[in-house]
Amino acid sequence: MDLGINVIEMLLYLVAIIGFAAINAAYLVWVERKGAGHIQRRTGPKEVGPYGLLQPLADGAKLMSKQLIIPAGVDKPLFMVAPLLAMVPAVMIFVTIPFSENLVARDINIGLLVIFAFASVNVLSLLMGGWASRNKYAVISAARAVSQNVAYEIPLLVMTITIVLVSGSLNLREIVFSQAGAFWHWNWLPTNGNFLGPITFIMFFICYLAETNRAPFDLGEAESELIAGFHTEYGSMGFGLFFMGEYANIVIGSALIVILFLGGWYSPFPEVVPFLGSAGVWWFLLKMYLLIWLVVLIRWTFPRVTLWSLLNLSWKILIPFSLFNLLASAGLVKFLG
Repeated sequence: MDLGINVIEMLLYLVAIIGFAAINAAYLVWVERKGAGHIQRRTGPKEVGPYGLLQPLADGAKLMSKQLIIPAGVDKPLFMVAPLLAMVPAVMIFVTIPFSENLVARDINIGLLVIFAFASVNVLSLLMGGWASRNKYAVISAARAVSQNVAYEIPLLVMTITIVLVSGSLNLREIVFSQAGAFWHWNWLPTNGNFLGPITFIMFFICYLAETNRAPFDLGEAESELIAGFHTEYGSMGFGLFFMGEYANIVIGSALIVILFLGGWYSPFPEVVPFLGSAGVWWFLLKMYLLIWLVVLIRWTFPRVTLWSLLNLSWKILIPFSLFNLLASAGLVKFLG
């Protein structure tokens, strides 16, 4: 009986996670188009539904109704597997993310390690999609994606190790518990031995933009240079899965920043807004979507950087500084407890 209940519970969680990822992918596109429209003094989508709210559903129906065309000369198995590798790991990561103290599909002791393990598969989807397409622009895009991922995964992991060091756990819920209370207890400030909390937070956010291939670091999709990058040859739901995977990774990255630096589901001012409670899933979602909106603003505000500037930023600035921060935090934890 217990086994049957657990299986049903996991299936319900899986359906909910897939639905959550799909809805976010659909309507974050709407948010991005509307945000870009207002920033550029235009309206964005407005014809399908009130204020264009049904436009994502129309776009999804259009993609699903299109024929999946496989160009001649491509590596067919890799070409078909690559879009799945862009989406499936993202869905698996959602299983470990705690949206509140009790709202998590599976509370895993090494949840942070699981997230990085599955997230590393994303670059394989870009590499396989570009290589299998047998298109020179897609191959160049895949090479850029790999070099960018390698460069920015190092400081991202080092800064994450700093947070693990000061919180004493790889469990995502425990990391949030270590930040219990108002915002001055959170890891984005120099608390709990996190020597350079604000700078660590900013560097982590920069790495997050680069790891999700978002502007101004979207060198793999530089339209003026590479057409559409690694998914130039993809159409129909092949392109749709890449698109959904990108926005799912944005949600995951924002949720991870909320967990590591912004107190998770805790209220920033528990005494000021007691009617909303000192903790709850609404606080987690509010912080997460504010970060996502910041990502949208950055895309339509800053110009795209050059490839060598992107790599120099990581190898010459972020990696040395993250290592220094790790050593300084380790010293504080060791000698000051």
